[in-house]
Amino acid sequence: MAILTRPARTDRRPVEPAGAPPAAPRSSSPTTVLAAALLAFFVISLDGSVVNVALPAISHSLGGTMADLQWIVDGYTLMFAAFMLSAGTFSDRIGASRAYAWGLASFTVASLACGIAPNLGTLIGARMVQGGAAALMVPASLALIRQTYTDPGKRARAIAIWTAAGSVAVAVGPVIGGMLTSGLSWRAVFYLNLPVGALGLALLTRITPSPRRSAPVDLVGQLSVVASLAGLTYAVIEGGRAGWTSVDVLGTLALAAVAIAVFVVTQSRREQPMVPLSIFKNRTVLVCLAAGFTINAVFYGAIFLLGMYFQQVRGASPVSTGAMFIPMCALISIVNMAGVKLAARKGAWVPMTIGQLVMTAGSLLMLTVTSSTSYWIPVLLLVPIGLGGGFAVPSLTAAILENVDGERAGTAAAVLNTFRQVGSCIAVAAFGALIADTSHFKQGMDTSFVISVVMLLATAVATAVFLPRLTNRSAENANTKA
Repeated sequence: MAILTRPARTDRRPVEPAGAPPAAPRSSSPTTVLAAALLAFFVISLDGSVVNVALPAISHSLGGTMADLQWIVDGYTLMFAAFMLSAGTFSDRIGASRAYAWGLASFTVASLACGIAPNLGTLIGARMVQGGAAALMVPASLALIRQTYTDPGKRARAIAIWTAAGSVAVAVGPVIGGMLTSGLSWRAVFYLNLPVGALGLALLTRITPSPRRSAPVDLVGQLSVVASLAGLTYAVIEGGRAGWTSVDVLGTLALAAVAIAVFVVTQSRREQPMVPLSIFKNRTVLVCLAAGFTINAVFYGAIFLLGMYFQQVRGASPVSTGAMFIPMCALISIVNMAGVKLAARKGAWVPMTIGQLVMTAGSLLMLTVTSSTSYWIPVLLLVPIGLGGGFAVPSLTAAILENVDGERAGTAAAVLNTFRQVGSCIAVAAFGALIADTSHFKQGMDTSFVISVVMLLATAVATAVFLPRLTNRSAENANTKA
């Protein structure tokens, strides 16, 4: 995704100074704004999971190896994660409504390019553009909600609905992908975004343009993030095919390490860094980032593994494979809201811990699945993995936003979303490498779920041990200041 320059001013409203609170677009209908924001997050989240079921059909149509299929998924996630950090700044710079429009238009055009792609290279490239556009849309849609809903209670409910829409999209993605792939073609998976994009842009015409705010764009920081994530993803994917000691893998790992070092150095020296490094001194933030990374890695990794298992090992059709995810889909949005209510009574750490432990149980039981296991066993075992993630994520987001200074809330949210997307990207890369040899699919899948169990136990313990004390301490400090 290219770094866009600021467009010429077409109105006479002054640019707001850095740090100034955004003015609410008073004439915008809250319902219209929420509908537009929901559409954006729904279609973004849908594209993160809808393609998984279509991968074997894409391979049959365009050819390619397991590594090529991984890039179809990770090309999207990689650019989504890489541009998330600066997307909020860019949204502030041109105004949230304009950023939303640019992102949605780019996403829609890229979806068309995916649908008509004549080869894997074109498809992967268009997926990367989709991911970059998606990164711009997420902070813009959240900013529109924050600007419109000035009452904290109504804003919290709107954000909860926004989050639930994303969770539902992630859950129903495999079902929709299977139905479209079997009934029409894998290309229909991408054509689905065209009417959604048109509707979103139509809604946008009814929303008052958002104010702009002076915000510097950190080009060096952005490029170093892209280089580090791309190098790490490439190394993990290619390591399973070329070997972990190959020159290409070691070289890209070295590139990733250098890029990370450049990012840290540049951020420590800038007056207005893209990511203030001091944010990582907050242990609540660290726990939430680790939990977010792990939850996404396990959830998306499981969808990827089971999508390949049902089709490559069990010979199921795409529509049958999509149907396997229906039990998880039917319940995930319900526990989303249940987690929010429990967090309001007991604290965010409670649903976060419970959710991760439920995911742990589901991942552990997945080790019993073999090539002759009844179809219903892995279908049912997917349920706790999906429900645990749905139960934990809203509270995870609330916890990190409540434990940073108000002026850094946007940055904290961007960092959290980046870590979550990196978790998804690395999981697909690593788990795909483990199952690349189809003759050892069971061994690779078991190793993947063992890794999931270890990660979940570590972050669940960290959440239960550190988050209650840190949250209570924050509340005490707030009461003292008051």
